[in-house]
Amino acid sequence: MQSSAFDDIRPRIARALDGDDGGDAAAWTALDEDIRGALRYGALPPAHTWFPGEDRDLRPGIQELAVALCGPDGRIREIALAYVRDAPALLPLVAIRCADWAEPVRTRARAALEAALPGMPGRPSEALDTLASVILRVAGRRHGDAAHELLVQGLREIPETGVTALRASRDRRVRRLAHRTAVDRGLLSPAQLAATAATDPDVVVQDMCANAVLAAVGTADGAGAADGTPLTRLLAARPGRIRAAGVTGLHRAGRAEEAEPFLYDRSALVRACARWVLRQTGTDPLPLYRAACSAGDGMPHHAPLGLAECGDRATDAPTLWSLTGDERPRVRAAAVAGLRVLDAVRPGRLAPLLGDDSPRVVRETRKALRPWADHFFPADGLPHRAAVTPSPRIGEGASAPLPEAGVSPHRDTTAVPAPRPRSGILRILGFRSVNRPRYPVA
Repeated sequence: MQSSAFDDIRPRIARALDGDDGGDAAAWTALDEDIRGALRYGALPPAHTWFPGEDRDLRPGIQELAVALCGPDGRIREIALAYVRDAPALLPLVAIRCADWAEPVRTRARAALEAALPGMPGRPSEALDTLASVILRVAGRRHGDAAHELLVQGLREIPETGVTALRASRDRRVRRLAHRTAVDRGLLSPAQLAATAATDPDVVVQDMCANAVLAAVGTADGAGAADGTPLTRLLAARPGRIRAAGVTGLHRAGRAEEAEPFLYDRSALVRACARWVLRQTGTDPLPLYRAACSAGDGMPHHAPLGLAECGDRATDAPTLWSLTGDERPRVRAAAVAGLRVLDAVRPGRLAPLLGDDSPRVVRETRKALRPWADHFFPADGLPHRAAVTPSPRIGEGASAPLPEAGVSPHRDTTAVPAPRPRSGILRILGFRSVNRPRYPVA
């Protein structure tokens, strides 16, 4: 290969081979496209002029082979695949060729990838990570499903250490596939699954591991000891979805009585799951909510909102109104949110809370009063802290008194005339002469 003609492309190939790009799949696919463009448009000499060389018994170098694998000539790509057995560092390009538009190239590339995958666990973990990342990136192409199937099948057969290494990959798609494989193969204990569900930053991995814990509940491995059981780890997780999964697992584990504290969780999903678990055992959560809201200083902060989610407007709305004056901001905010859920908002009575000292309460009040924003507030929206002002639709010099409790405010239903379309829009729609006479008027 002529050295001067390839001076620009050699450093990029070297960076990809050395992993200086961090094993990024996008770097390999970009390299493939750039080399093909350079060969196609004359920036590099045509591959058939130097590959495989005058002496066909002499094997091409790794950089020559990389360029040949990316060329626009399918015959050259097919020939180059015959040499990749001795160049495992180019397997990411082989994976790209598995989705090639030429069938002979695809067939040979898939055979080469299938032969190389069993030996990948013996290589550095970064190599398998990069290869898996490239395969999953091209899996969405028209012919990319075959390489994806080979990867999935290979992960089912490689040693556990290979799957464990991929679970720590920086590529989200690789991590998801590795965790799915680990769950299917039973490589993780319920305690490990619960820890992953509670701490992993990827919500897909969280849900996958949480569901695996629920599937193990009730078995010898899933029951665990009294302290630090998988369910207990789920119940203490930060994401509400994972706590909800733990609450649901209490029913299957025969520990439904432990769901009562989660009636007052900050997450609506967790509260709903706790109510379902208690109802499965014949316990009505509504009396528990009413008793909690009457407990005074011992009342959980989110009990008013839980009461509204399963309570009755006529019976429970007075309780929520009384809690809007509680000393604790979280309780006041939950009471206002509960009034909104119960559809028991009285704008004139609730509006003074817009001046509350707690931003949490003001935020919930603004949300509750949003349907009446056109009556109380300026047209530019609800202010964070403001006194109730007349509607801008009311004439000058007039005043807009606050509606009394139990009375809905008057809303101006006067239709606002729609703006006329601009001349440019009329021309696009073909109405150029709508407002002009067809002929000159005498």
